[in-house]
Amino acid sequence: MELRKGIAVSPGIAIARAMVIDSKDYRIPRRSIMASQRAGEIKRVRRAFADAIRELDQIQTAKRIEEGSIRDIFAVHMRFLRDKRFLKRITDYIEKELVTAEYAVSTILREIASHFEKVDDVYISERAADIYDIERRLLTHLLGKVAEEVEHLREEVVIVAHDLAPTQTASFNKTFVKGFATERGGRTSHTAIIARSLGIPAVVALEGLMSCVTAQSTVIIDGNRGLVVIDPDETTLEEYRTYARRFTEFEHELDGFRDLPAVTRDGVPITLLGNVEFPDEAEVVLQKGGQGIGLYRTEFLYLYGGTEPTEDDHYHAYSEVARLMNGKPIVIRTMDLGADKVPHTTRHPQEANPVLGLRSIRYCLQNLPLFKTQLRAILRASTLGDVRVMFPLITTMQELRQAKMILRDVMEDLDEYGVPYNAQMPVGIMIETPSSALTAGLLALESDFFSIGTNDLIQYTLAVDRGNEHVSTMYSGAEPAVLYLIRSVIHDASKAGIGLSICGEMASEPEFVMLLLGMGVRILSMAPPLIPEVKKIVCSVTIEECNLLARKVATMDSQRQIKNLLRDAASRILPVEY
Repeated sequence: MELRKGIAVSPGIAIARAMVIDSKDYRIPRRSIMASQRAGEIKRVRRAFADAIRELDQIQTAKRIEEGSIRDIFAVHMRFLRDKRFLKRITDYIEKELVTAEYAVSTILREIASHFEKVDDVYISERAADIYDIERRLLTHLLGKVAEEVEHLREEVVIVAHDLAPTQTASFNKTFVKGFATERGGRTSHTAIIARSLGIPAVVALEGLMSCVTAQSTVIIDGNRGLVVIDPDETTLEEYRTYARRFTEFEHELDGFRDLPAVTRDGVPITLLGNVEFPDEAEVVLQKGGQGIGLYRTEFLYLYGGTEPTEDDHYHAYSEVARLMNGKPIVIRTMDLGADKVPHTTRHPQEANPVLGLRSIRYCLQNLPLFKTQLRAILRASTLGDVRVMFPLITTMQELRQAKMILRDVMEDLDEYGVPYNAQMPVGIMIETPSSALTAGLLALESDFFSIGTNDLIQYTLAVDRGNEHVSTMYSGAEPAVLYLIRSVIHDASKAGIGLSICGEMASEPEFVMLLLGMGVRILSMAPPLIPEVKKIVCSVTIEECNLLARKVATMDSQRQIKNLLRDAASRILPVEY
């Protein structure tokens, strides 16, 4: 049995067989197999060779390669792939060492490449690059088969991977994928956000995890405490089965809050909204007792389809949500592309530091046809309910004015064609940079509402990459600098008389709920599965208690001190979480 501690990003307990997803972009760790699996792994290698040869044949035929030097490169690759001694060396390695196909391919090809690199002859040493290329091609075929297996699962598993893309996570079938654990990631990475939305227990930032998990391993994912147990003994398994039952009972208890109003004990109503990615999640918001959509992330229209979404694609997605919400508020955030959300359908420049690069509203303002297409669809959908539009990552007044000017241009286009829309549709912005937080008083003069995106606000204020496991412990919403900015934005919004909500992950973290209420927040938006838990906290406290807590926090100067105070307060209401 082995115990690993990482970062808990999605609550719950999962116990199942491990399914390991390697990546050709990272060193394949040594992973042992049983003797009975030897024939299967050798068969996989042979199939990968055959697929690679077929693929090269197709490329040569399709491109009608005539240039001699290019033909030579293909000939070198083909010669290696058809060399029976080369293939035998890999299969013998599996036979003798009892390792996975991926590890055998990677190890043998890197040995050969290393041998070439040491030769003094430049022509021969440069052939190492061809060997690495062949390794990548073979791994692509081997790992591609694993990806297909994930899509066609017929038994319960927990996924173990170096890293997972948000699109991979969103495609998991919840019936069979019971949880996941990765070596990379942070609490507010988009992969973690999707895990919470789907209700899949998850732990990330587990360095070295891949090398100690095999396909035969049973793995426990403890998404509450950030623990992963590999090959647990019978006592640990029983303890976790009991804990899982208690957690399920707790979730059922929370379901009892679904139909209760979110009102504090001293009678102050709090609005609880849901953050959604896909139209069908709107139903989950209602099932969990949400009062509307506080953040509709629309970039997933670009990330999941094979083609760029049309105006009608946008419109159908928005109108479906409007139909389901039946008059309840829906805040549609315009596309937040860039950083770790790059569409396959459009060209996006390679950037050294994409988090500070062409993303969100900056991307929209430089891709006007794409932006206008989305705005037209949002305006058309605005007649179907209480639809509002929100611009992400606004950092300056100029950006806000440019975005609103383009919105007016689109309105004029619709007027010209007689297309109906709500001319009074509220226009808000996300406050998620120190720049916008510090100038919130000015931005409030030209905005109908603010929504504080705490994930990016923390990242940019503390200069900590929220997806980087090496610095993720420095990422904390309890830092006094972050709380100062949030308090300042709340004050400016209140002074301007505009609406304000929190739609970042802080809104759903139990320890922050009382603090945010004490700071004056009355609208919280979160992953739908977490609404009942937050509602229980709201219904268990008074605003006076929250004000007192906020005043105490304002006197503290370290995040550890603040975090301990907040956890103590939350654990009295939700002991099973802690």
